Amino acid sequence: MSERHEPFLEWLARWEASLPTAELKTVVAEPARVALVSVDLVKGFCYEGPLASPRIAGIVPAVVDLFRRAYDLGVRHFLLTQDTHDPDSVEFDAFPPHCVAGTSESETIDELNDLPFANLFTVIPKKSISSSIGTALGTWLENHPQVTTFIIVGDCTDLCVYQAAMYLRLRANVLGQKDARVIIPADCVQTYDLPVETAQEIGAMPHDGDLLHRLFLYHMALNGVEVVARLT
Repeated sequence: MSERHEPFLEWLARWEASLPTAELKTVVAEPARVALVSVDLVKGFCYEGPLASPRIAGIVPAVVDLFRRAYDLGVRHFLLTQDTHDPDSVEFDAFPPHCVAGTSESETIDELNDLPFANLFTVIPKKSISSSIGTALGTWLENHPQVTTFIIVGDCTDLCVYQAAMYLRLRANVLGQKDARVIIPADCVQTYDLPVETAQEIGAMPHDGDLLHRLFLYHMALNGVEVVARLT
């Protein structure tokens, strides 16, 4: 990478390292106005199948802890947007077949399903990296206008999480919702890593997980998403 990029990349690393924390109790002070949004925490990205990543599985304990604490503080809106593909999905031209409807890969991870309040979950199937295109998310938002704070967790930081966060942030901007908040706790999102050498061996595009995770956290923050290190 050219020397011209070094100052920005060095700044970016310092920015990520200095992300502030936020107090969950304060964020959810009005729990009826809060939704916790889990993006793609399914078995096919955590534990099994061609796109499963240990990096993504690694955020599961923090996510489950956040779900428990949010529930204890009165949050009752839990949205789970999840890949649920047709067997002949066009997306499989870009990514290997994954999370096909009716397979275990498309199922919510057990760690979330086993929570005693899992009956409150609203599962929103999706057929692309977008949580909003061709899904029920827009209708849910229209039916719950009082919900103006969204805490987003899941994967991948630069793909589905980014799409969900940007949709919610930009939608609020267009609607003039000045009190809307979209919050990303960095310890509860992650992306996969595919080194150049490995990618060349299997004929795939490489994917620098650390760089892209950091870069897309920055890009969301640049657009008004509140990126914090964690919700304490």
